[in-house]
Amino acid sequence: MCQNPSPTANRNRPHKVRHRPLTVKPATLTLICTAALLCHSAGALAAKESVSALKQEIAGLKARLEVLEGLVMRLSKEPSYELVTVNPERTAVESAAVEPAVSKPEQKPRSSVTIGGALRFNMVYREDVDDSVGKRGESGLDIFRLNVDGSISNILVSAEYRFYSYMNTIHHGWVGYQFADDSQLQIGINQVPFGLLPYAAHNAWFGVPYYVGLADDYDMGIKYQRSDGPWNSQFAFYKNEELNDSASADRYSYDLVREGDQQNEEVNQLNARLAYTFGLGSSCETELGASLEAGQVYNTTNNERGDHRAAALHLDSRCGRWNLQLQGTRYDYDVADPAGVDDSVVRVGAFAGTYDIASDADILVANLAYNFASTWEHIDSITCYNDYSRLIKDLAGARDSQINTLGCAIGSGPIFTYLDYILANNMPYFGDGSLAAGGNDEWQSRLNINIGYYW
Repeated sequence: MCQNPSPTANRNRPHKVRHRPLTVKPATLTLICTAALLCHSAGALAAKESVSALKQEIAGLKARLEVLEGLVMRLSKEPSYELVTVNPERTAVESAAVEPAVSKPEQKPRSSVTIGGALRFNMVYREDVDDSVGKRGESGLDIFRLNVDGSISNILVSAEYRFYSYMNTIHHGWVGYQFADDSQLQIGINQVPFGLLPYAAHNAWFGVPYYVGLADDYDMGIKYQRSDGPWNSQFAFYKNEELNDSASADRYSYDLVREGDQQNEEVNQLNARLAYTFGLGSSCETELGASLEAGQVYNTTNNERGDHRAAALHLDSRCGRWNLQLQGTRYDYDVADPAGVDDSVVRVGAFAGTYDIASDADILVANLAYNFASTWEHIDSITCYNDYSRLIKDLAGARDSQINTLGCAIGSGPIFTYLDYILANNMPYFGDGSLAAGGNDEWQSRLNINIGYYW
């Protein structure tokens, strides 16, 4: 900065200074002006250099931005895959395939896999078992299971394997294809489309249809299913039961099994199920449906074939928090047993055990459930129900078989608990109960608590 010397530079001196008018010589003035011009030129030069440097920095940032944009574009074109682990609240059986991920036309399709499972325990008090009464109840492992559900583009896969304390078995396993109209084709061990789906009960113990092989049944075959607005249709062909080993009762689904003089097995079965939902998308949906099943029964003793048939009408109404399920079923077996074998009964098996059922019978189902609003922080859902089913046999003099379950299912995060009080009359696993002739005519109770962790 250029400035004149201050006349008070020596103000701290002890004597006074008399001020005189300032006289500047022309040569001095010339020097001062020249210095001022030099200072101004230097400032302008510095400003120009700053602007030039700023422009260079902006140009450098733009270049780096273009590089980053190019990198992002390259990465977006590479295929990506993800492994998703979820907690699917699955209370008994689930086989819903994950839909294919949406991708841009120029990109390869995404793939996803869901790995799930459950670990469940039972606590039970059985009044018909002396040891259970004496010990005031029992407890033990119910099941450990693993599930895999996934998709690669439109190719679907779903499988589940179960481990019990007394057996290990596959529950289901199929590969499918998802069409553009959301219809689906499944090949492998899949759920037979018949009656109330996915379950004809709300409780952990199920009801009569399950124990004669007409609910939550899985067989080996091919199934096509589609929905057209309120209409749902399913068609299937099953070559045989799920294990292709009718001599084994180590299975989840109840099927005809070969044991003793009963040497029949299921083959070449056709299924069709058609349902219409009234009030679709509203708070009150009611599904009405009809199901047909027809197949052959092969007898390994005489290499002859008989047949079996079943038909059902069902109603599944979900209005607000209420769920009403009604179903009527008729089935009959016309088997080709050799002479001397009682064809009024057929033998079924699952869970490492077997028993006889009437060859011809009617089944009635009436279930009612209510889903309560939870007021507790750690309780997600409370559904209480009363499930009733009855087997009306064509056998002369045979007593009907009945089962009624009053209980609640409670969901809390990954924990799901069934609290069931079961009353059964002439049912398997309850004293001498039988789904064929004989049995007993007593109501027997069981308190069953099933606690499971699902992931």
